[in-house]
Amino acid sequence: MKFSTKTTYGLRAMICLGRNWQLGDLSLAEIAQREKISLSYLEQLFAKLRQAKLVVGSRGSGGGYQLSRGPEDVSVFEIISALEGEAELFYCLAENGKIHCSADCHCGVNLVFKKTNEALKKALTDLTLNKLLS
Repeated sequence: MKFSTKTTYGLRAMICLGRNWQLGDLSLAEIAQREKISLSYLEQLFAKLRQAKLVVGSRGSGGGYQLSRGPEDVSVFEIISALEGEAELFYCLAENGKIHCSADCHCGVNLVFKKTNEALKKALTDLTLNKLLS
């Protein structure tokens, strides 16, 4: 399974904010420098993170971003969903687990996909940003 660079870079940026939790705002330029991520790409990612209310920004010379709540209260699933959308992992699952491969699908594979999807969502929901800080 592969996640896109949105997930990889978004998680790195959120971990960076988590490490700076309660120390003040970080500018996107500072995050870009620390994480070696394009500033313009970070701007796109942070628009999605802001929309999902995972980060808050402040303007001005000392402005920047910080987590909207403590790293122990932000799940990796929330971050990935904000960046990638809430699409299912497998093409035949959509709309909250409903099977969409064919009207009379009895292949049994869909059960494997459904169980895998549920387990991964649970694992990513249980994994908080705080657990990724080192």
